[in-house]
Amino acid sequence: MNERHKVVVVMPAYNAASTLRKTVEDIPQRYRENIILTDDCSQDDTVTLARELGLEVLEHSTNQGYGANQKTCYAAALERGADYVVMIHPDYQYDSRVIPFALGFLFTDICDVVLGSRIRTRKETLDNGMPLYKYFSNRCLTIIENLVLGQNLGDFHSGFRAYKREVLEKIPFHANSADFVFDTQFLAQATYYGFRIGDIPIPTRYFPEASSINFRRSLRYGILTLGVMVQFVLRKSNLATFKYLP
Repeated sequence: MNERHKVVVVMPAYNAASTLRKTVEDIPQRYRENIILTDDCSQDDTVTLARELGLEVLEHSTNQGYGANQKTCYAAALERGADYVVMIHPDYQYDSRVIPFALGFLFTDICDVVLGSRIRTRKETLDNGMPLYKYFSNRCLTIIENLVLGQNLGDFHSGFRAYKREVLEKIPFHANSADFVFDTQFLAQATYYGFRIGDIPIPTRYFPEASSINFRRSLRYGILTLGVMVQFVLRKSNLATFKYLP
């Protein structure tokens, strides 16, 4: 990496006080210099702890949703001159030691977007604690998304992502949902605009404090994800336009 290039790590946070310190300490030392945490009106000590850890903290005055939190993250990273942006959930679920390897694919211009894939093998994923229903829904949705978007990714729903600056500059992510389907819309946009997406295996941990959505919200998320795929096909066929796919 050219030393003039700036890497910013962003964390969309909500009630992450119990896991934030471990997440930050897991990040390789050279990438802790520029960490932005955006807090979505947490009800615990996330903000206080983040400031104690020396992170830059941006606060929402009301709870706006996971997608809205990411919008704040990315806008702030761009404003601060980031050349590369790493997004990681502050719930200590994803192994932050892979950050330099993900960035390597961006530095060498092999990829424009890199995801951390939690699905290396079924046994490993389930042994690490991913609920069975989430595993099978992830597999089904990922197969469909690969077919529709023409990709070959192992996990479309990862909370670890790395981007080149130009991806965030070109994609109209501010038009995306404020909810969890933001992630699916973003990858549909990345495909639509011709960015190269790759993935790397990332060890994950599942435990009660790790962020997760319940079955009902997972079902809603799955339905919305399929809706994004339909919209992508319609847009590519020039049959319709959408706010996030103009």
